[in-house]
Formats: sequence, C-alpha cells, structure tokens
Amino acid sequence: MNTISKNEENIMIIKKSKFICRLYYVNDIYEINSILEDLKKEYKDATHICYAYVIDNKEKAYDDGEPSKTAGMPILEILKKKDLNNVLCVVIRYFGGIKLGAGGLIRAYSNSVRKTIDKVDIISYKKYIEVSIEVNYDNKKLLESIVKDYEVINKDYKDTIVYKIRLEESQKDELLSKIKHTNIRIY
Repeated sequence: MNTISKNEENIMIIKKSKFICRLYYVNDIYEINSILEDLKKEYKDATHICYAYVIDNKEKAYDDGEPSKTAGMPILEILKKKDLNNVLCVVIRYFGGIKLGAGGLIRAYSNSVRKTIDKVDIISYKKYIEVSIEVNYDNKKLLESIVKDYEVINKDYKDTIVYKIRLEESQKDELLSKIKHTNIRIY
C-alpha cells in the first residue's frame, strides 16, 4: 500500500475546458469534508467539482453532475491502480463550451489525475499511532532508553513523567514487550 509524499496541483486545458486537479494526503473523513467545503467556496463558479478518495481502504467516487461514471470513477481507478491510501483527489472543471462525450470525459479526468500523480513521489504507506508512557522519576533513564527508537511528540514533567510518542502501528507489540516487566504505564 502506498500514499503520496505531498499535496499537489496540476492544471490542464482540454478543448477549452479547464481541469484543476488537486491531490491531498488525508487522515480521516472529517479532513476530507473540510477540504471539499473549502474548495466549494474557493471554486463556487466551477461547473463541476468531482472527486474520489481512498482512506483506510474505504473508497468513494463522486461525479458532481458529470455523466455517470465519467469523472469520479476514472479518478478512483487511477488511485486504485497506484495502490494509494489516505489520498483525496479532486478535479475542478470549468466547462469551455465544447462537449467531450463520455469517452472524452473519462480520458480528460484520468489524464488530469495521472499528470498530477506524476508530480509527487509515491511512498510506502505506514499507519501511525500515538501513545503516552508514564513513569515515576526513578525510572526516567529506563523510559529514555525505551523511547529513543520512537518519535517523542511531547514531554510532561509533573507528579510523574509522561512522554507522548508516535510510532508505526506495527511497532506497538515491540514497545509492549519492552515495557512488559517494568513499572512503566502505557495508554
């Protein structure tokens, strides 16, 4: 499974129609909805705002008034062929006065997405989680030796020491085995 290294945009003109394709790395449906709301405001005069996404292997395609399966599905098919996850692809179209026909629309949307994807690096997708690790001050050195292999997001020194760390989901069992016979609490 893959994802994109960064958000990207590409603009194409096909038979006087303008296609603005935007790729976004997304973490959840709320982020998708927020992006779509912002784009609808920014491009309120666009003829169509079509999109597709794959997030945690859930997918959706939307044609926004284009003939059925001529916009959203071609976008989604490209995302799936590239084995992309946690990606939203939106194509904003301004109609140029020349009808493209079903085949022409499919090609236009597909090419728009391909050209945009070509501008980014496709990287291996890894799911991350955040956990907090709590110890008393006597175990500070032990805590520091354990967290050295992970990304420390936050350190909190109060009655106890709490480190918030970010790790790949696949590393959780490894972390649990490291703290199994200690006084370290994880949550």
